[in-house]
Amino acid sequence: MDKNLNIISKDIKLGKNVKIEEFVTIGNNCRIGKDGLIRSFTVIYNGNKVGKNFRTGHGVLIRENNIIGNNVSIGSHSVIEHDVIIKDNCRIHSNAFIPELTVLEEGCWIGPSAVLTNAKYPNTSFTKKKLKGVKVGKNAKIGAGAVILPGITIGKNALIGAGSVVTKDVKKGEVVVGNPAKIIKEISEIKDYE
Repeated sequence: MDKNLNIISKDIKLGKNVKIEEFVTIGNNCRIGKDGLIRSFTVIYNGNKVGKNFRTGHGVLIRENNIIGNNVSIGSHSVIEHDVIIKDNCRIHSNAFIPELTVLEEGCWIGPSAVLTNAKYPNTSFTKKKLKGVKVGKNAKIGAGAVILPGITIGKNALIGAGSVVTKDVKKGEVVVGNPAKIIKEISEIKDYE
């Protein structure tokens, strides 16, 4: 790491073997566990608490005060807004948007260009007062380009098809597709699904 090419606050705590590529910015009061890899042009704002084996792609933006578990990977050009909880073993692919107040439970998978939302009434005087984050259950999977509306809960082991627009909660093990997303089967009905 060439310290002249990065902006790294003095009061951060880095675990052993954290590799930071060029042109990275890390804000105050951040903690990043051992064996991480922060790729070029990633910006991590103040107050983030990140576990071990953390990986970013290029140009990732992580806003303030998030809690990110162990073995989390965030793909290139994804945006994680502030006050998000990402539990262990989550994978967020490139160009995903994860807004404030979102909770990603252990082992969930967010496909490329997936958009989670939290503002039921955007750009109003009361938008911030009525924000509701999305909750994605353990081992749930959200396909590429899917849109999840504010306050939605995606159940454990659920599968959201690529390009779907999810307007209602999805129960444990359900498979939903379409716009608006509709249940087509249970995950247990997919042959050879693991």
